[in-house]
Amino acid sequence: MKSKLFQSAFIVAIAGSIFALGAGANPASAQQASAAFPDYATEAAGARFDETNIAALEARMERFVSDGDVKGIATLLVQDGKVISHMQSGIRRVSDDAPIAEDTIYRIYSMTKPITGVALMMLYEDGKFSLDDPVSKYIPEFADLKVVKSYTKEEGAILEPLASPPTMRQLMSHTAGFAYGLYGDDPSNQAFKDQAILQSPDMQTFINKVAKIPLMYQPGERWFYSASVDIQGAIVERLSGMKFSEFLQSKIFDPLNMDDTGFSVPAKDYDRFSDVFGYMPGSTTMIRVPFPQVMYKPETVKMESGGGGLVSTLDDYARFCQMLANGGELDGNRILKPETIMLMRTNVLTSDQKVNIAGTLTQAQVDYLGFGLDFGIIRNDGASDISYGDGTYFWGGAAGTWFWIDPVNNLYFIGMIQRFSQNGPAVDFRGISGKYVYAALKDE
Repeated sequence: MKSKLFQSAFIVAIAGSIFALGAGANPASAQQASAAFPDYATEAAGARFDETNIAALEARMERFVSDGDVKGIATLLVQDGKVISHMQSGIRRVSDDAPIAEDTIYRIYSMTKPITGVALMMLYEDGKFSLDDPVSKYIPEFADLKVVKSYTKEEGAILEPLASPPTMRQLMSHTAGFAYGLYGDDPSNQAFKDQAILQSPDMQTFINKVAKIPLMYQPGERWFYSASVDIQGAIVERLSGMKFSEFLQSKIFDPLNMDDTGFSVPAKDYDRFSDVFGYMPGSTTMIRVPFPQVMYKPETVKMESGGGGLVSTLDDYARFCQMLANGGELDGNRILKPETIMLMRTNVLTSDQKVNIAGTLTQAQVDYLGFGLDFGIIRNDGASDISYGDGTYFWGGAAGTWFWIDPVNNLYFIGMIQRFSQNGPAVDFRGISGKYVYAALKDE
């Protein structure tokens, strides 16, 4: 029975996402990284960082291992396209204590979302859609969506028609009204859970099921973390005429030399794949999670999830972040135009639309968050106790991975761990790393 409860808890964790702070650099000042990027042999604190405080950052990251918060960790800090700090510590596998290495492969879960957003915006640049288009133009199965007007547990839900159809902009900013099934006992989220929608075997089954579930609220009414990025993956397929994974491979991964990023881990690379760890209910002991859903073998992967399905390495994700920091280009390969990157990292929420799920953020941090197109945005008005540059954009993953890109200071930070936090002690990996990074950054 404990094993079944444990597995059920982790199915929710696997599908979910946890926020991580990040932002993109000013294209005018960003520097291109070389094809060998990131080059750890040239690691140096540089003129703008205090070497002693960078050493303190790395020591604090290592302490996460010695304190038992994680089994293994790797982090990377880059400014102006140059490696300022890189560290790795701990193990990737418990069976033989294999250490974290530069080529360790991690489950990045919802750090898939920004990649999916970039893919969709490539099609936007190709003129395939407008941000004000109704989603049903590309997913006609959504033409007859209904909305929950009210509900009680005794009488169920009362539905009403759409006041207006959800738009592509709303889809990319989690304001379209879709549920996710990760939390909440409202009719929409409960239907996601009851029908195991996030475990759909393929995109079409997923779309068919979502089409029958009412929206939580009228489109544009408020922000709710949703399955919208999985819907975006389906739209990429329909607009491009390519399988989602094939589009990502040919349009993003190959041009950026992201050689170890994909929806499963090939057998030849499986030795590099990290275990993922979690906590049994009622226990503070971290153990390896053994279930098929976390194995990422071709035979265990169902739908190619645009919301949380990818694995990657620290190096691969660094190349993705560097492309964003460069305004959409890396090594002469342009993925997006600078103005498209700016569009994605610009807050689109109104004052009445609040990012209402804390994840690994405190409520105080939530108060100064905005949201763009598949990125969280930090509107630094002085309320934060961490000196992120205004307009920093970010996200993270359910196994604890996190990143942020700071356009004001032209830097980004990536943290790779494999830890489901459910039932375990709360650890603010992002917040702690942020405090040490900005403590090390000198005023110009």
